[in-house]
Amino acid sequence: MTENEDMLARLVAQLADRGGDLVTIRALVEEASEIGAERAMAKLGLADPQARADLHELRGLLEAWRMAKRGMLQSALGWLAKIGLALLLLGLAVRLGLGEWIAR
Repeated sequence: MTENEDMLARLVAQLADRGGDLVTIRALVEEASEIGAERAMAKLGLADPQARADLHELRGLLEAWRMAKRGMLQSALGWLAKIGLALLLLGLAVRLGLGEWIAR
């Protein structure tokens, strides 16, 4: 049993002896919550001391990926706008007969 589990067992015994006042019940809930959180972190493999650094690194990688994706989208939209403008200018040139002027 861990220290938290011992504390929880003592609180349960105290609760049974006293009939359960509000302070004891709140302490019981808090200790049970901590034990549950520790178990959940352990099941996820995040109980070791390196987990905080790993999560920080993963968040940094995720943010870099999002920035790269956003930059790629902006670049693609920029290229599409340039191609559209080039086609518009080409259409105007043909419409105004500049193609014949260049061919001479």
